Amino acid sequence: MNRRHPRRALPLATAALAALGLVAACSGPPAGGTPGAGSAAFALSAGTPAAKGDLASFSWASYAEPLTLDYLNAFDYPSNTVLANVCESLMRWTPQLTEEPGLAEKASNPDPITWIYDLRPGVKFHDGAVMTADDAVFSLQRQMDPNNAAAWATVFQNVDSITRTGPLQVTVKLKEPDSQFPQYMASAAGVVASEAAIKAAGKDWGSGTVDCTGPYKLGTWNKGQSLELDRFDGYWGTRAKSQKVVFQFLKDPSARTNAMLSGEVDGGYLIPTESYQRLRASGAGTLYFGESLSTVSVNVTNMQGPLGDVRVRRALSMALDRPGFVKTGLAGNGTVTAALTDRAAWTAGSAGTRAAAFDLPSPGTDLDRAKALVKEAGATGRTLTVATSAIGQDVSLLATAVQAAGTSIGLDVRLKTIAPDAFSALFTDPTAREGIDMFPETYYLSITDPMDLLTNFQTGAGQNFAGYSDPAYDGLVKQVQAAYDPAQRLALEAQLQKKAADQVLWIPVAEWPTAVFLNKRITGAPTTISYLYYPWAADVGAAE
Repeated sequence: MNRRHPRRALPLATAALAALGLVAACSGPPAGGTPGAGSAAFALSAGTPAAKGDLASFSWASYAEPLTLDYLNAFDYPSNTVLANVCESLMRWTPQLTEEPGLAEKASNPDPITWIYDLRPGVKFHDGAVMTADDAVFSLQRQMDPNNAAAWATVFQNVDSITRTGPLQVTVKLKEPDSQFPQYMASAAGVVASEAAIKAAGKDWGSGTVDCTGPYKLGTWNKGQSLELDRFDGYWGTRAKSQKVVFQFLKDPSARTNAMLSGEVDGGYLIPTESYQRLRASGAGTLYFGESLSTVSVNVTNMQGPLGDVRVRRALSMALDRPGFVKTGLAGNGTVTAALTDRAAWTAGSAGTRAAAFDLPSPGTDLDRAKALVKEAGATGRTLTVATSAIGQDVSLLATAVQAAGTSIGLDVRLKTIAPDAFSALFTDPTAREGIDMFPETYYLSITDPMDLLTNFQTGAGQNFAGYSDPAYDGLVKQVQAAYDPAQRLALEAQLQKKAADQVLWIPVAEWPTAVFLNKRITGAPTTISYLYYPWAADVGAAE
């Protein structure tokens, strides 16, 4: 899946590919409840039991093969799930979705446009060479080179310079204050790799060669079949519990589920939604759910037609059967929401800020009011087109739910089927969106900050496909960018969330948790979406 578009956006199609095999500081998970009542009927686990011993190896199911292990373009589940164990960043996302020092033992901010990273001494690359500030400068500067077309380039849009200011010190000068930049240094945007190895490997870097500092190093890669990681015994941190990790590429969802049930593979993330109950009841292991920072929405891509009138967007939102979608499309494992961002992204805010951010119109249905809005807008009988795909039941069911909602309030909603392997183009190719007004999407955050999503609605943003523009919204974005204090920043972001909700820039549907299955042999894997940037495999060991 090519996700080379600004910020961390995952089309629901991709979530379904992840879930069905074709190809988001957290103080704790929300309480359980009843689907359709605004809370979940499943339990979110803070983690899995700690490992009791070491392993010779364990195997892991992946729905697709990584397109690359070059950190520049590690921008989706297959690549990041592997790369998080091989390459490390200046800062580190934890399993609790907080940030802590990574390869930089200290980060300081002496003034609003300066970030200084003091690196750990004695850290070795997999080839035995010692990491220096030169490696860090080179690695970060690669992200800024327009010739590299880095997926993370927008993270560096406010960077003026990156320089070596000591043998183990890197100084980043910004063009203007940027509260998001330091947070992204815990993602693949902040990876440090060997300068010498990158230059020596040339075009083989990221496929045949990866030389970083993580607890695992790249082993045998059987293209199209499997990829092995070998424990790096020269690792600076805690030694990995398993000597080897074997990723099996199992595109078919049934085959992947059967492999977990039979013990062919020991576990996996991104479980097919239709397999949840089967895995739960199997006795072969445990299915866990964790915080994902992910929300399912309907992306509004065209405001030139009927959706240009906010009353029509509001009407569709009022008519949508969210509980029905959660029950069928997410197999009951989701939480109905009226917000574009997951509640866990707001835990650093005050109670007042959190209340303000979610003081939004009810996600319940109101068909009479919705019909009246469509009539007021003069949109009765007008045509809207929603993209759908045979990727999986969650995609098709949400598109069908939107069609049913529109039809029930007097709109003519039509479905346009997109081939599974072409759905990604909706994010990268304007011609692919021609004739399409909306499409299903799941968006996950790569930092624990709602701005990772809310930035999409500023004028000219990469995923602002509908061309929405509001000077007041843009002004708030600039204030957020300058606000390093989390409390101040989240209070401003609450205003942005309310503006986005009021204008129904996307139609929010549900929060969707991360799922991970572990058989009885292994334990220790994190349950949260941290596995995209945290060396999760190093924690996996023997259950007994």
